[in-house]
Amino acid sequence: MAETGRMAVFHGTGKPFEIREYPVPEPEPGAALIKIALANVCGSDLHYWRGEQDYARMGRPLPLNTGHEHVGTIAKLGEGVTTDAAGRRLQVGDRVAYRYFFPCGRCKACLARHFKSCPVRQANWLVSCEQWPHFQGGFGQYFYLRPNHAMFLLPPEITDEMAAGANCAYTQVYAGLDIAGLKAGQTVVVQGAGGLGVYACAVAREMGAGRVIVIDGIDERLELARQFGADTFVDLREFTTPEARVKRVKELTDNWGGDVVLELVGHPGVVDEGLRMTAPEGTYLEIGNINVGWKAEFDPSWIIFGNRRIIGLAHYEAEHLRGALDLMLRTLTKYPWHKVVSHKYPLEEINRAFAEQDKGHVTRAAIMPN
Repeated sequence: MAETGRMAVFHGTGKPFEIREYPVPEPEPGAALIKIALANVCGSDLHYWRGEQDYARMGRPLPLNTGHEHVGTIAKLGEGVTTDAAGRRLQVGDRVAYRYFFPCGRCKACLARHFKSCPVRQANWLVSCEQWPHFQGGFGQYFYLRPNHAMFLLPPEITDEMAAGANCAYTQVYAGLDIAGLKAGQTVVVQGAGGLGVYACAVAREMGAGRVIVIDGIDERLELARQFGADTFVDLREFTTPEARVKRVKELTDNWGGDVVLELVGHPGVVDEGLRMTAPEGTYLEIGNINVGWKAEFDPSWIIFGNRRIIGLAHYEAEHLRGALDLMLRTLTKYPWHKVVSHKYPLEEINRAFAEQDKGHVTRAAIMPN
């Protein structure tokens, strides 16, 4: 009998995950099979779960094996896979972090080395989990790492809890601040102190930010952001309107604003105030609003007359993942990287994990499938 593995199957908005078993795939040449150690519930996973981004309306085939922010060990190596992306020798049992999407390497974006913009980079989610290789996401015991992957060996100092967020939230903000061109001494404003926002504080600090201002209203998040390098806060419970928050950020920055402002809330309602607290010549870095069809209203003249720019960012380049891991290794005693994963749940309790993270007091829920 063929070996099987368990996964949480997503049937669509409003329906609970279901635990099913599927055959464990043999990796094709250039591919690898990962045994999942931890898979986090990312903010985008919550968007799909709530129905704010509907897989069915997007034409995705259901059911799906979802989840993308995870870490694990090599279970099987396909023919030709002998080293990681840095040239280090690989073998079964090695702990690895990896890019969870797969650029084709042949389209116009890839040929220009803009791999993060490859139009088919997430083709693994265009296939139902009913079809081979079944394990296309992270909420299960295995993940099929397709050819054209980027994978990096993890040093023993970086635990699974630290590394799980590296292939999405952490590297996403690392890439964003790198592409935004953050300069030493500049002010960074972070809208939203969930997992992305907490990581952004540490990355901004290590890239030389002179001040990191965080906007949120949940005590646990604000405290964790402080431990990750934030030094000033705008509490939503005190500053209850967009106008009050913009005014407060201006007061904190000598009426200038943030040189780089990151939108990490994932709601279009915060875009206008985010732009209005962006300094002249500054950058508004839009990462959180992945919900197709939602509308944001703002005055474009504010962008023009302030010579501001907006950068949208989905995904990252492989070198960003390597750089993020190197930064983490250098700062293990400086930031509590292990605290971003705040709660752990067995695979069978994935529905409870989503419900509790949705309430806001769970920074990152981690699903443990084994």
